[in-house]
Amino acid sequence: MGLMDGKVALVTGAGRGIGREVARLLAAEGARVVVNDLGAGLGGEGEDDSPAADVVREIEAAGGQASANTDSVAESAGAERMVAQAVADFGRIDAVVNIAGILRDTMMHKMTEAEWRAVIEVHLNGSYFTSRAALPHMREQETGSLVHFTSTSGLNGNVGQANYAAAKMGIVGMSRVIALEGGRRNIRSNCIAPFAWTRMIESIPVQSEEQAEAFEKFRVGSTAAHMAPMVAYLTSDAASAVSGQVFGVRGNEIYLMSQPRPIRTLHKGDGWSPADLAAMLEPSLRNDLLPLDGTGEYYSWDPI
Repeated sequence: MGLMDGKVALVTGAGRGIGREVARLLAAEGARVVVNDLGAGLGGEGEDDSPAADVVREIEAAGGQASANTDSVAESAGAERMVAQAVADFGRIDAVVNIAGILRDTMMHKMTEAEWRAVIEVHLNGSYFTSRAALPHMREQETGSLVHFTSTSGLNGNVGQANYAAAKMGIVGMSRVIALEGGRRNIRSNCIAPFAWTRMIESIPVQSEEQAEAFEKFRVGSTAAHMAPMVAYLTSDAASAVSGQVFGVRGNEIYLMSQPRPIRTLHKGDGWSPADLAAMLEPSLRNDLLPLDGTGEYYSWDPI
C-alpha cells in the first residue's frame, strides 16, 4: 500500500529534474500520473516530446500507470487539456503539482518586457491555469491537493531574478487563498521552496574556486530526488491537516517557512508626520529591520 493508492496526479515540468523525480515517486506510491512537459529549453525555447514520454516509460517499466502530455502551462487551453486528460485516462484528478518553469535572468534595470512576461506567464499564470482547471473537479469530489513550487529567490531574494521572484511570491499568495477557499471542500494548497541541483542551478556561472566548491557540495547534498518525498506526503491524505503552508526542502532538511505577520508596532496618539517618522521609525525598529541577505547569504551552511 502506498500513500497515493487510488489517486490521480498531474505533475507539470515532469520530464526532467525535480518533476521527473516527483512523477516517479508518486507513481511508486500508487498514483496514476499525467506527466506533463513541453520539452522546452531552460529559457522556454523549443519543444520536445521525448522527456515526458521517457518518464512514462520509466513509470510503466516499474509497474506504474502514467500518460504523457506536452501542452504548455502558459496557455489556459493547454492546462484544461491536461486536466481533461487525467479525467479521461484515469477517471479523476486528485492532485496537481506545479513545477514547470523557465529562467530569463537579468538585472532589473536591464530586464526587457519580454523577459518579464515570459517568466510570469510560465510560473505564475501557469500555476493559475492548472489550478483553475482542476479545482471544479476537486470541488465536486470534495477532495484534492495542490502543491506549487515557489522559490527562496522570492522569499529571500536573489540578484538578477526580479521576474522569477515576483512570480514565485505571487504563487505563495495564490496558494494561501486557494487554501482558504478550498477548506470547506477538503481541498488543500501548499508551497514548496526547493533547494536542489537542477539544470537551473547548473546555468549559474561559476566565478570562483570557492563558488565551485560550494556548488559541488550542493550538487551531491541536495538533489532533485530529495524533493519528491515531501510532495508525495503533501498530496496524500496523510497531510489532510496541512494547508496554506510554505515549506523549504534542502537535502535532508525540511523548513516550515514564516509568512508575513506584524512583528513590531509603533503608535502615536496624535498621528504621524513625515518629520516624526524621520525621527522615530528607523531608530525604533532598527534591531528588527530585515537585513538585505539574499538566498546565498542566508543559507550559508552546506546541505545536511
